[in-house]
Amino acid sequence: MFSFFKKKPGSDVVANPTVAVENTPVTVPQVTPSGMDNQSQSEANQHKKSWLNRLKTGLAKTSTNLTSLFVGARINDELYEELESALLMTDAGMDATLYLLDELKKQVKQQKLTEASQVKAALKTLLIDFLTPLEKSLELGRHQPLVMMIAGVNGAGKTTTIGKLAKHLQTHHQSVLLAAGDTFRAAAREQLTVWGERNNVSVISQESGDPAAVAFDSVNSAVAKGIHVVMVDTAGRLPSQLHLMEELKKIKRVVTKALDSAPHEIVLVIDGNTGQNALTQVKAFDDALGLTGLIITKLDGTAKGGILAAIAKTRPVPVYFIGVGEKIEDLQPFNAREFVDALLDE
Repeated sequence: MFSFFKKKPGSDVVANPTVAVENTPVTVPQVTPSGMDNQSQSEANQHKKSWLNRLKTGLAKTSTNLTSLFVGARINDELYEELESALLMTDAGMDATLYLLDELKKQVKQQKLTEASQVKAALKTLLIDFLTPLEKSLELGRHQPLVMMIAGVNGAGKTTTIGKLAKHLQTHHQSVLLAAGDTFRAAAREQLTVWGERNNVSVISQESGDPAAVAFDSVNSAVAKGIHVVMVDTAGRLPSQLHLMEELKKIKRVVTKALDSAPHEIVLVIDGNTGQNALTQVKAFDDALGLTGLIITKLDGTAKGGILAAIAKTRPVPVYFIGVGEKIEDLQPFNAREFVDALLDE
C-alpha cells in the first residue's frame, strides 16, 4: 500500500510525494522509498500499477469516447465539434470545454500540427497543465490535533471515506479520533463506529445529540489525550437545505471555540457520478464554509471524470484524493498526469 504523506526537511513523518508533512512533535521512524528492500519496493510498484489500472478501468467509457475521435481524423471544424460534444458529455461543463478548445486551436496553429495524433498529444498536455493546479498536499503535523471537518451530501461516500483516511493515517503513525457528528442519521453513527472498531480508533458519539457538542467534546478529548488528527463527520445535506447548512456553520464556530486555530481542514466529499451537480455542491459548501480540499469518490463504472475540469475552471478547490472503489487502497492522492493518462492513453 502506498503512502499519502511526504517527508519535508526536518520532519519526523514520512509520506507520498503528494502530501506534505510539516514538523510534528511526535518522533516517528523514518521509512523512505530509498530505504525499502527489494521486496517492499516491488510490492509498492505492484500496488501503484494496480491503482493505475483500476483508475483507467473506472474512466474507460470516457476514455473510449475521447480517444476514438482521433482515429484517422482530419484536423478540421468537424473534429473540434465532435471534441466539444465529447468534453461536454464528460461533465466538463461549457466554460472548461470552450477554454480547452480555444487553447487547443491556438496550439495547433502555433505548432503547425497536421496529424490527429499530434492534436491528441497537445490536448493531453493541455489537460495536464489545466488540472495540475488542483494538486495540493494535505499537510499533517502543522497542528496537534489537526482538526478536519468532513462534509458532503448523503450518498457521496463521506463516512466510508473517513474510515479509509483513518486507516491510512494510522499506517503513517498518526493517532486518530473520529467524531460522529452526523446525528441525524443513526446509520451514520453505526457505520462510523464500525470503522472505528475495524481500525481500533476511538469514536465519540451521542445518540440524538447536538452535532456541535459532539465536535466540541471530540476536539477537547483529542487535546487532552495528545491525539494527532480529529475527523468530524457531519450530517449529509443538500446545499438547498439552508437550516442544515447553518448548522454546519455552527459546528465550525464551536470547533473554533474548542481550539482557536481549528478547523484546519474543511473537506467536501463528492460523488464523481453526479455531474454538474457536484460543481453546484462545491460552490455552495465553499461559499458557506471556505473549503480547503475535495475528495472525489466513485470514479468507477459510469463516472465520467470531466467534473474535475469544471472544478478547475469554475471553482478550483484542491482535490486531495480520488477514489475508484470500496477498498482502502482504492482511495489515492489526486495526480493530474495519472488522471489524464487514464483518460487519453489507449
